[in-house]
Amino acid sequence: MLDKRKIRLMTRAAVYERKYGEKDLKIAGYYQKDYVSLNVWITLIWVTIGYFLTAALLFMSCGESLIEGITFPRMVFLAAVALGVYLSMLIIFGIGAGTYYKKRHTEAKQRVKKYMRDLSRLEKMAHKKEIKKS
Repeated sequence: MLDKRKIRLMTRAAVYERKYGEKDLKIAGYYQKDYVSLNVWITLIWVTIGYFLTAALLFMSCGESLIEGITFPRMVFLAAVALGVYLSMLIIFGIGAGTYYKKRHTEAKQRVKKYMRDLSRLEKMAHKKEIKKS
């Protein structure tokens, strides 16, 4: 005779493994602080690369007009604006990435916890069945 609860648990576990399994187990393997800080650093590095590539592209396209009438105060002002925009982007992306990855880790941890609970229930059901047989 088929046990409906056991079939439901097995189906839920199989769906979880197919949909989230590998990624969630990898994420949940980190402490939350480590996972968040690692991914924030990676985000900030990519923001830096993107910012400097964009700045280089803008300089290549508009650089001639900027250099023509440049004075020292104007050069300092442009550098300060560029640095301010860069730091603002780092702060905004850093806070956003921290929030996003903290939420992602929490959700993965909850799904893994539920999955492990389902597996332990399946194991208890199998153990009870073995005891009944013997």
